[in-house]
Amino acid sequence: MKVTVVGAGAVGASCAEYIAIKNFASEVVLLDIKEGYAEGKAMDLMQCASLNGFDTKITGITNDYSKTANSDICVITSGIPRKPGMTREELIGINAGIVKSVSSSLIEHSPNTVLIVVSNPMDTMTYLVHKSTNLPKHKIIGMGGALDSARFKYRLAEALQAPISDVDGMVIGGHSDTGMVPLTSHATRNSIKVSEFLSKDRLQQVAEDTKVGGATLTKLLGTSAWYAPGAAVSGLVQAIACDQKKMFPCSTYLEGEYGLNDICIGVPVILGRNGIESIVNIELSAAEKAHMKESAEGVRKTNGLLDV
Repeated sequence: MKVTVVGAGAVGASCAEYIAIKNFASEVVLLDIKEGYAEGKAMDLMQCASLNGFDTKITGITNDYSKTANSDICVITSGIPRKPGMTREELIGINAGIVKSVSSSLIEHSPNTVLIVVSNPMDTMTYLVHKSTNLPKHKIIGMGGALDSARFKYRLAEALQAPISDVDGMVIGGHSDTGMVPLTSHATRNSIKVSEFLSKDRLQQVAEDTKVGGATLTKLLGTSAWYAPGAAVSGLVQAIACDQKKMFPCSTYLEGEYGLNDICIGVPVILGRNGIESIVNIELSAAEKAHMKESAEGVRKTNGLLDV
């Protein structure tokens, strides 16, 4: 099992680290355009192997896509990160060019790969890959909902004063501060709806804190977060590599599902060896349906800035 991660910055390096530590891949290729940068990150990570008990080989490459050939899964993290006060949508002009070039180069050498898009604005970048490549739609996945759901569960556990292993919840919709749709009506603590434990106002606060989870960290750190995004990507990669048939909310191309067409946006999917095995339809409350519609309108507005 060969996995390529493009972009050796904080998010890409965290992806490579978590994938290696889980020990299901034979090789992780870390590629970057900066001379020697990926090689240095790979060497540093390989020096953790005996300490962390993994045998995955991590190889660093400077901008040579031939070394990514025959990758089973490719992850695109490259692009400029968000700066304080910058929205994901403001990144589109620069990152669209990067993602289009990177995806084309990856597919040239690995035509059967499953492609995971992390670069922001993520839903629009995922849509761009659909429109600019010949990969089938089930092999193009946008990573956003897995991260947003992890942040949702963190906030739910905080509000419940419960261990996070007790808590389950999901975020669908666009991967943006205004586009996320935390499914508070479906969130549970050990199969009991969290509405049994938390007031409506407290649940609303949890949802709002979840929506600004990325912006909160950007303000504190001065750049985008990397540990949780890296862990979220590794979860998707493992589900595909190990054919786990696990359910994650991912940005995928919709053709009528959830009443939406010609758009990539976060919905629950089953991930397995072929990428997206199926889209899961779940019943939404009236408020969640309205929020999902608003989220889709926001994504379409950003998509309209693409040159496709």
